[in-house]
Amino acid sequence: MNRKNPPVPVPLLMIIGIVAVSFSSIFIKWSAAPASVQGMYRLLFTSLLMLPFARPYSGAAFALRKKDWFMLGLSGTMLALHFLLWMGSLKYTSVASSTMIMALEPVFIMLGAYFLYKERTALSALLGMAIAIGGVLFIGWGDVGVSADNLKGDLLSIGGTAAVAVHMLIGQKLVVRMPSYLYSLIVFLSAVIVFAVYNFFMGVPFFNYPARDWGIFVLLAVVPTVFGHILFNWLLQYVSATTVSMNILGEPVGASILAYLLLGEQLSALQWAGGVLVMFGLAVYLYGGRKKAAKASATLQNVS
Repeated sequence: MNRKNPPVPVPLLMIIGIVAVSFSSIFIKWSAAPASVQGMYRLLFTSLLMLPFARPYSGAAFALRKKDWFMLGLSGTMLALHFLLWMGSLKYTSVASSTMIMALEPVFIMLGAYFLYKERTALSALLGMAIAIGGVLFIGWGDVGVSADNLKGDLLSIGGTAAVAVHMLIGQKLVVRMPSYLYSLIVFLSAVIVFAVYNFFMGVPFFNYPARDWGIFVLLAVVPTVFGHILFNWLLQYVSATTVSMNILGEPVGASILAYLLLGEQLSALQWAGGVLVMFGLAVYLYGGRKKAAKASATLQNVS
């Protein structure tokens, strides 16, 4: 498949995206607001930025079926759960530990795709998955030596990773029938509603936050979401999903460096060892998945 070239070099855009998403955990650490409030306003402000450009997709929105709306709502619920658990994890554990565990997202997606859609994975990718999971065990082991709260944070991050994997698997099916921009906007708004309901029943204040926190809510919407996740989605028209997914390897590294420079966080030897294993395992996993995709493409070409 031939792809057109973007107006800006892809490597430069990838670096911008990785740096942008790496700031997400830093902003969350800087805010004292509850995770559910940070997640709600992050997605609300992102949605408000997207709404002025949504008019061309109104026809596609009216064409959606009831089942589509249900699945969009479920995807938004999973996204809200992801932010609630992952943002919550940063209150207990280090940025490096949390983001390294979050990097396991492709592995969770692979497991879900196997059980839900019967998608098979190359043996080399399975080996990479095993190595990455071993790395997470090292991180958890290292955090046990720090405090019970750190281990709690690791478990919350694992839960958040599982939730975002379900969100991605639902999106994989929905974006085939609708524009990705419309999908993102509806899912973001659905997640905002879920957060609002959660905050209301849990008695979490919607307002009464200092100006610093409101500034961080805006930064979360603009920097890691617009210049990170939305930029990566836009890049899919120029490069493969496998290439874009390599940012997963960059975020923990970038976030760990920023956490060291801006928050003074340091890791134990076990945590560093676990992080190296996670990164190496994911590299093996992504390489195995890319080889399988290339083989499948070659087979289709031979058939045609």
